[in-house]
Amino acid sequence: MSETITAMPGTTDVSAASVHQMSMQQALNRALDEVLADNPKTVIFGEDCGRLGGVFRITDGLQAKHGEDRVFDTPLAESGILGMSVGLAMAGFHPIPEVQFDGFAYPAINQIVCQIARMNYRSRGTLPMPITLRVPSFGGIRAPEHHGESLEALFAHVPGLKVVSPSNPHDAYHLLKYAATRPDPVIFMEPKSRYWQKGPVNLSSAATEVSANDDGTAPSGSLTGARVAREGRHVTLVAWGAMVSRCLQVAELAAEDGIDIEVLDLRWLKPIDAEALARSVGKTRRAVVVHEAPLTSGLGAEVAQLITQSCFATLKAPVERVTGFDVPYPSGDLEDEYIPNIDRILFGIQRVLEYRRG
Repeated sequence: MSETITAMPGTTDVSAASVHQMSMQQALNRALDEVLADNPKTVIFGEDCGRLGGVFRITDGLQAKHGEDRVFDTPLAESGILGMSVGLAMAGFHPIPEVQFDGFAYPAINQIVCQIARMNYRSRGTLPMPITLRVPSFGGIRAPEHHGESLEALFAHVPGLKVVSPSNPHDAYHLLKYAATRPDPVIFMEPKSRYWQKGPVNLSSAATEVSANDDGTAPSGSLTGARVAREGRHVTLVAWGAMVSRCLQVAELAAEDGIDIEVLDLRWLKPIDAEALARSVGKTRRAVVVHEAPLTSGLGAEVAQLITQSCFATLKAPVERVTGFDVPYPSGDLEDEYIPNIDRILFGIQRVLEYRRG
């Protein structure tokens, strides 16, 4: 990995030695390596996670370094993987299981919803579930059926779960390390189409600081909240995961026509940073929410409600949603038609800019 002196926004005390150009795959691998070194109770497992290093090589080399008792393969049984995670958490371990593809999570829904999400509540705090479930998520890699899904609304609906999705290598590294220290179960949704994206990762401890503002809210850009990926004045694009990069592309194109777009990377999908939404849309007074999941009952509806609730008096147009379609997630040959593309997002922006109250 080559060094660079490019600093990440919102970080302090940056030296050339602490910032590296890394892919998201490398950043996640390094985070897991450090978590294993820091906490002897951490164990990592899943289908092909051990000797092979995972389908996407996120766990590459970790078994050789930390041993087969801490990084290991499992049978092809997602319900067993998550059921074992419950037992390990009850025994005092911090499991980091992997579901090889998001579409493979369905057989484990019972364990996730009825056990992992509820055990701490049902036991009145005596049996916490410090489980970080890694889920390679979303589409964009032209994979077969069941290898690309967008399950954030399903997970975010379940009380007891936290849900996060990074959009870049820096956030992937720090959010995974942060999630792996939480006493609560975290669904860590990794945008598989961005695994090979490279960017600067600040490895210094200053980049991991999390402190509340004076009013108790999360500071802008902190690990516990949303991140303004691009400042703008006319419209806020709200996205997460792989769609953040696409929205940044849209913002660059719109700038050529004099339209100044703000891009808000939500990052945490449960809990949602409502204060960041209010700040951004309160400034631009227009919002477009972009996600890969189907429109109906998608997480964009919750985001739109939070925006309307806080910005109703100042909104210049209804909140627009640009999403996948209300069909099962297609196989790879139809992904380009399904996933929101640049043109569809630009049309969404055009609709909120041209909206006139009757």
